[in-house]
Amino acid sequence: MSDAAALPGQPRGLVVSGPATARAVNVLAPNPSAMTLDGTNTWLLSEPGSDLAVVVDPGPLDETHLRHVIETAEKLGKRVALTLLTHGHPDHAEGAGLFAELTGTPVRALDPALRLGDEGLGAGDVVNVGGLEVRVVPTPGHTSDSLSFHLPADRAVLTGDTILGRGTTMVAHPDGRLGDYLDSLRRLRSLTVDDGVHTVLPGHGPVLEDAQGAVEFYLAHRASRLAQVETAVENGHRTPSEVVAHVYADVDRSLWPAAELSVRAQLEYLRGRGLV
Repeated sequence: MSDAAALPGQPRGLVVSGPATARAVNVLAPNPSAMTLDGTNTWLLSEPGSDLAVVVDPGPLDETHLRHVIETAEKLGKRVALTLLTHGHPDHAEGAGLFAELTGTPVRALDPALRLGDEGLGAGDVVNVGGLEVRVVPTPGHTSDSLSFHLPADRAVLTGDTILGRGTTMVAHPDGRLGDYLDSLRRLRSLTVDDGVHTVLPGHGPVLEDAQGAVEFYLAHRASRLAQVETAVENGHRTPSEVVAHVYADVDRSLWPAAELSVRAQLEYLRGRGLV
């Protein structure tokens, strides 16, 4: 058995529904897979003592799950007042429309196509609901519309797919761009250094207790992969599929299509800097 404290980010353990911080409760969606890990973490946020809640990423279009999120809030004495989206991938956002109907509440997102209501989300926005403060942090790279949400009172950050609770994420080329992703990781690192963030509440996988360690691991991993891709090209592996077969040989082949998106993003990044 692995020692969780020795793993990147110090994962808390099993992924379960229930309280994660004083203001965040996880409701795990029933959509586990190689890509979604244990399933999508739907986050229910509220200020202690308030009867209002914010839901982040209602998850897939699964009415049973969506109703379970509402029931979880009600059991805690809360009413869902607002939905926020970290990004538009279906495992995070496909259920948002039905969830909005079930709760009668708006959906705020960076992408206008995902919004239901008059307000979107952007850099520097602060969402206040029932005394809860959520700061919007732009973290593009996994996708162009990726956002993270900083909970200063819990010294925590919800990262969607930008940082996962286990393993690493993909850069979903061509929408996602590696340069943006690296900048986003550095932005998250500044939250750990300058704002005291120590907990990562990811879109998939367990809660991470060492936010700075997780970010540093991701930055080191990306640097290593870039070097491997650059070497692979120098050794004659020219196409993305050839690079994947060479660099990701030890990765489950079912994940190679996602790996190829990341390789395409890495090749674009290296070409833009005249390195391949």
